[in-house]
Amino acid sequence: MEGYFMPHTVIEKIFAAHLRDTREKVEPGRIVWIMIDVRSARDFGGANVVSHLRKHYPSKPVSDPKKTVFTFDCNSPATTSGYADNQQICRQFAAEYGVKVFDIGSGIGTHVMIEENYARPGRTIVGTDSHMNIFGALGCFGQGMGDQDIAFVWANGYTWFEVPETVKITIDGAIMHPVSARDITLHLCGELGTEKLLGKAAEFYGDAIHAMTLDERVTLASMATEMGAIVSFIMPDEMTKDFDGFPFDSDEYPEFYPDEDAQYADELHFDVTDLRPLVARPGSPNDVVPVADVVGKRVDTTFIGSCTNGRLSDMEAAVKYLERAAHIYEGRTLKVVPATRKVYHAMLKNGMVETISNAGGIVQSAGCGGCAAGQVGMVGDGGGQISTSNRNFRGKQGKGETYLASPAIAAAAIMEGEFIDPSE
Repeated sequence: MEGYFMPHTVIEKIFAAHLRDTREKVEPGRIVWIMIDVRSARDFGGANVVSHLRKHYPSKPVSDPKKTVFTFDCNSPATTSGYADNQQICRQFAAEYGVKVFDIGSGIGTHVMIEENYARPGRTIVGTDSHMNIFGALGCFGQGMGDQDIAFVWANGYTWFEVPETVKITIDGAIMHPVSARDITLHLCGELGTEKLLGKAAEFYGDAIHAMTLDERVTLASMATEMGAIVSFIMPDEMTKDFDGFPFDSDEYPEFYPDEDAQYADELHFDVTDLRPLVARPGSPNDVVPVADVVGKRVDTTFIGSCTNGRLSDMEAAVKYLERAAHIYEGRTLKVVPATRKVYHAMLKNGMVETISNAGGIVQSAGCGGCAAGQVGMVGDGGGQISTSNRNFRGKQGKGETYLASPAIAAAAIMEGEFIDPSE
């Protein structure tokens, strides 16, 4: 393959394998045109994509319907007439051109595309979602883009990227409950801020990474955005293959690994052996402190869900604490939103929905939930909330103050009405 000029990092190899013109050279800083394996648009921005397609590509707006999907997750079901109109525009366009629609209740688009075999090692995927880098959890290139850029990809099947530099991050050590992958992720957010990975790709290695399930890797990969990274990669291994419903076949889904002498912009090392439960204080995902620093602060409401912590294992971690008390603290509220319908059905089957309801919480159908204004997961002005989502910028989940934490921290706090340290 002419695009390979040794040595290469993972993103360079994936780009080289997808070059529109194989004579192009792949190296940091160069602009390359690459073919896109999967193209998506969600209900947020989807109608704009349709508008651009009808205006600029009226004769053939979709180059390959089988590689193209709509995902309705941001406002699911629609809570405003505007969102209802936008979703209907997408449905009508999809019916006209044979595009698959994962309609309301299907779940968060990135998670649905993993479960439905669209996202696989080595593939390139773009969509109107700033957390498409979730796909790095299984060695896949995912990137969020604006509606005009997505319209171009839908019509042509390719787009351009500037090849980023890559940072190699090694995380060693072993963690023990109640410390979780979310705490490792928050630790990195605090240590790296938004500058050290800004505009770069990140490759993750080490004992702590190798021990993570795919669910846990999704948690880490999803917050690469909050670290400023273009994309993050975790190499496929046995843990990836163990994911429920993942028909792993290395012949069908080629895996890409860096060359031994690949050139990195930086190499960083962390040890999480002594890591304690963490929270990100209101206003920034990077303002991270030990939960011990906020013990005793009032918690009015808790949101458990999002693309960062909405998998079944996240729900299980929360329910372990809900089962220990008869009810959430008087005057407090708990809102739970599973990432996908598959997760929701599993929660129904194993009694988790009943447990949450009996504890005084509510469970909404699958979707983004609290990350989208107008959906379940808001906190009022003057209130304090713990959220398992990825962002806590002021106003993102209501006018109140939002802390970010793991499902275990969030569930433990709502049972007590204030922050506690589960490790104590």
